[in-house]
Parts: sequence; structure tokens; C-alpha cells
Amino acid sequence: MRLYSYFRSSASYRVRIALALKGIGFEYAAVHLVRNEQMSEAFGALAPSQLVPALVVGAGEDELVLTQSLAIIEYLEETQPEPPLLPKDAIGRARVRALALDVACEIHPIDNLRVLRFLVREMGVSEDDKNRWYRHWVESGLEVLERQLAGNASTGRFCHGDAPGLADCVLVPQIFNAQRMDCRLDHVPTVMRIFGNCMAEPAFSTTQPSACPDAT
Repeated sequence: MRLYSYFRSSASYRVRIALALKGIGFEYAAVHLVRNEQMSEAFGALAPSQLVPALVVGAGEDELVLTQSLAIIEYLEETQPEPPLLPKDAIGRARVRALALDVACEIHPIDNLRVLRFLVREMGVSEDDKNRWYRHWVESGLEVLERQLAGNASTGRFCHGDAPGLADCVLVPQIFNAQRMDCRLDHVPTVMRIFGNCMAEPAFSTTQPSACPDAT
């Protein structure tokens, strides 16, 4: 497998965590988003969306390119089900997917690099207002997650139970970005407790941005 990744991309970090949790080795292929390497003709031919991550599986005529982090993680779950990232029961799976989507669909899309660039370059938003935009949506989005996690009997050491899973793969990268952007996090104690438990696990700590080959 070859993973096209950027060290600060939270979507890429999700997949790196999932690969590590399942013990799957891969080749790391760096795509530097700030330098616009994703806009190259070669990468565009590989991933038409020009977004990371992209996971290449197989070789030669059997080579396939998978995109979108949650679709990639679901593929990994289906092809290598142990250890599981989703619960065995339908209700549990629905809860975990909902928690993951609270981050992947409600927070991340309006705060990623291309959106922030558009705010500044096309709409003339100041750096201070851009950062205020970012913090508002991250802080309010994490508050929603906190309400879903706090006091829920299914919440354990991790988002669902006492083993890391899909929701944790999505939560942790968002917290990394929130910390980097100086977001307020004291209002989400359950979220931060789970984040601490995750970072005590090698699958999360060894794949974090600073540990990536392209970290600068």
C-alpha cells in the first residue's frame, strides 16, 4: 500500500491511525499542500479531487486508488476486520459513525486549507477574522461532540467503549489542529480525556504530524 499524505492533514492522520491500529504497513508518499503539490498534473491524475489522503492498493493492472478518509478506513475495516474499528452491533456502529461524522462533516469541511485560503484570497477576510472563523466552528463543533460523549453509558476510555475505534481516529486529528490554532478546549473535558487516552496508544502517537517524514 502507498499512502499519499500531508503531515498536517487531519484527514490523512485519520488513515495513518487506522493503518497503525490494524498493523498494516504502507509506503508514505508526501504531498505538501501549502506548496500546492496537490495541484500537480501527476497527482490530479491519481486523485481527481486533488485532496489527500489517497491510498493506492494493489499493483500493475490490479492497482486501485481509494480516496476520502472515511471510505478508506471502512475499506480497511472490511478487508482486515481485526482488530475492529466498529462495534459488532448495529446501534453501536451507528453511534460511532455519527460521532465520526460530527467531526468529518460538520467541523472539518468548513475549516480546511482551501476554505481558509478562499476566505482570505477571494473574499478579503483578514487573518484575524479567518482565525476567528476557524475557532468558532471548531469550538462549537467540539461542544456538540462533548454533549454526545459526556454521560453516555457507551462512552468509555475511548469514544465508544474501552478500545480505540473509528470515532477516535477522526477525533484526535481534529484536536491536534485545534491546539495548533489556539482553540479553546477547556469546555470539552470528556473530549480531552479521550484524546489523552488515545495519545497514550502507539497507533496515535507514532503517526502524529511531528512523526511524519515530511514534518517541517
